[in-house]
Amino acid sequence: MTYELERLVAVEAVIKACKLCRAVQAAHLAGGVIDKEDKSPVTVADFGAQALVSDHLAATFPHDLLVGEEDSSLLRKPENARLKETVMKHVRLISSRLKDKDIFAALDRGNAEGGSKGRFWALDPIDGTKGFLRGDQYAVALALIEDGRVRLGVLGCPSLPLLSLQGQGGSLFVGVRGQGSAIRDIDRDEERKITVADIANPSEALFCESFESAHSSHDDMGEIVKLLKVGRPPLRMDSQAKYGILARGDGTVYLRLPTKKAYVEKIWDHAAGCILVEEAGGKVTDLAGAPLDFSHGKTLVKNKGVIATNSKLHEVVLSAVQRTLQI
Repeated sequence: MTYELERLVAVEAVIKACKLCRAVQAAHLAGGVIDKEDKSPVTVADFGAQALVSDHLAATFPHDLLVGEEDSSLLRKPENARLKETVMKHVRLISSRLKDKDIFAALDRGNAEGGSKGRFWALDPIDGTKGFLRGDQYAVALALIEDGRVRLGVLGCPSLPLLSLQGQGGSLFVGVRGQGSAIRDIDRDEERKITVADIANPSEALFCESFESAHSSHDDMGEIVKLLKVGRPPLRMDSQAKYGILARGDGTVYLRLPTKKAYVEKIWDHAAGCILVEEAGGKVTDLAGAPLDFSHGKTLVKNKGVIATNSKLHEVVLSAVQRTLQI
């Protein structure tokens, strides 16, 4: 299966969401953030991006399920009426036909559970919400999963320059199983193929990790880069944009090192980025060297942590991680 239509529709959906995110940032909204039960922030852009992507997918693939990070429950509360109206306004700036009930329905389409059978989409409408709020890196991450395996990934990174880590513009990445990965400007159609960096010496590698120390152990990363005699300090960045810079060869290694023993990764935090790196010639596993398993619902319950590299470095990095963490 070529996934030509799925690729086209997914790219269109992510571009819509990226446009909304840019508009929300430009508006400098006051009171546009609330905390969920787990104390993580959720914004106008999270709700709006999910509504737009969900609605766009449903127009072409009405029977496809969606595993999304958000739903409409917070927006339905009277105390969040101002936030709700702001979400509706920004969604309709992109898709004017949508009524309140349509936006609620689109949000609540993301209540699927995933699993090992059938076909569904996994969406993180704003991966890296804290980065979004700071004006740093964030991503709209969409992936198609069939029978527990990622088949297609699209990653929109509105704050990530196209050609390097410096400059202007935004990057959109797309990868299809068996067809490679590509990059384009969010605002232009022209694509180019991308590949991971051809580096075999870990001392020359650029390691990437989460900006938030609560998301990945910075102390353990420090020990690992010291062990491998890495010359450059790790690049700290929010969101799956890290997968993007690995896929296009700017970064070399991305480590997600658990800070809590019981923590389980969510599928929407890794599905799109994982296929991008793999289709660009890289390798993505957990800390035991096993592939990421997207067949167990909303979480990567069978995996602990993430190691993403080019294929040449994977074994030596894996060995250093396991030695440091005593796995």
